[in-house]
Amino acid sequence: MAIDLIAINRFSRCECGSNVGGMTTHGTPARVTLALEPRPPRARLRQSSLVWALTATHFVSRAGGVARSFLVLYLTQERQLSPTTAGAVVAAVGVGDIGSQLLGGWLGDRIGRRHTMLVGFLGTAVALVALGSAETMPAICAAAVGVGLMAELFRPAGSAAVADLPAQERVRAFGLLFWAANLGFTLSTVAAGVLAQQGYGILFWINAAASVLAALIVWRHVPETRPPTPKATRRALLPVLLRDPVMLAMAAIHVVYFATFLQTFSTLPLVMAGDGHGPGTYGAVLALNGIVIVVVQPIAVRLLDGRDRASVLAVSMLLVGVGGGLGAVVHSGASHAGSILVWTLGEIGVAVMFGATFAELAPADLRGRYMGVASTTWSLGAVLGPLLGTALLDHAGRTALWAACSATGLALFAAQQAVAPALRRRTSAPAYDVRPTDAARPARPNQPRQAHVPSELTPEPQTDPPTTTKGETDEPAEDRVT
Repeated sequence: MAIDLIAINRFSRCECGSNVGGMTTHGTPARVTLALEPRPPRARLRQSSLVWALTATHFVSRAGGVARSFLVLYLTQERQLSPTTAGAVVAAVGVGDIGSQLLGGWLGDRIGRRHTMLVGFLGTAVALVALGSAETMPAICAAAVGVGLMAELFRPAGSAAVADLPAQERVRAFGLLFWAANLGFTLSTVAAGVLAQQGYGILFWINAAASVLAALIVWRHVPETRPPTPKATRRALLPVLLRDPVMLAMAAIHVVYFATFLQTFSTLPLVMAGDGHGPGTYGAVLALNGIVIVVVQPIAVRLLDGRDRASVLAVSMLLVGVGGGLGAVVHSGASHAGSILVWTLGEIGVAVMFGATFAELAPADLRGRYMGVASTTWSLGAVLGPLLGTALLDHAGRTALWAACSATGLALFAAQQAVAPALRRRTSAPAYDVRPTDAARPARPNQPRQAHVPSELTPEPQTDPPTTTKGETDEPAEDRVT
């Protein structure tokens, strides 16, 4: 059952912080109609089809993403570049990644989620073919930036499409996307190793073909979900973001978290090599990570759905820090696998809550850009984590590195708990949304003109989209509050 509040007047939060709502300019209460109606089966079917289509695109794009895993080997062995030069090319891809998250969020709000994903997947195919064919360093670097810029456009746009769903469906939807992406990644790591034996060039063509296939899935099965926003009401991201301390705090926490978590892909292989373990053992440890995610993720979604998100995030980040800290005292392959298991459980907890939490913080008209900022926290962590981790390992040793990971996990736990009250108030608050055009909208007969109250932030509604019965109200959709 869905409870929809449909009011002639809309609710807003004035700049002084008081609530203004349900009152006309003459001081008379506005009519509020309470409708109790189940969501139509057809709407549920459309939303389910959207989630499964997005799941398919995530799986196909990750399963076919075989080129990037072997990019360094391709550059050093086939193109005969030095390790330093190859690292610069990989860094160029990373720079493109950061821009891709922000650009994808902006495009998702401007041209729509569906069109942004199409541009991203088709652009990725072109950039991959260009990178696999480039022979000069300027061409290789330009293509590398292009791959990074295009390859992640779909992520914030797809996240915004899920954020457009009713709030109670987001945790399961985001969990399904994360599960599909990890299943695809696990398959791609196995397939890439086999295919690379036939030459690295084929990896770029297979990756490009997978991107085209993902674009076809979007074209045929993913509808546009972006809520309509009149031009006069569009807002820039930065002024709203700077006045949103909860979003800024959550973004900062996740940058630090991802920088810590990604030590498993940057310093862990070096530590394991120091313990005498070869690439095969490290690959097996990573495979364990993928298997645990594929098996445990669906169970975790059911168990954690409805739980307090701030608490789940805090405990999960602590587990990642503890799992990293175990690296200071373990040496055998089995014990490294045990530490991997601990931080994998933390990774799953964060992944289950990550998208839904940021989706609830996002104003409806800035949803794509907010999700782009959220995705950028991963990219920034991917840049900072390897730099800081390898420097600490080189100058202070493994014990100091893993001790720092444990300390960071504790600090993240404390920080998440500190922001938890504000996060709970924000995600459980009713919707406040007054557009600048409200004051200018002509009043209907027998209805006084509404007073315009500015709105800086628009917290996400916590109920289903409003539904009315015939004759209940003729108020436009943008004038309803749920």
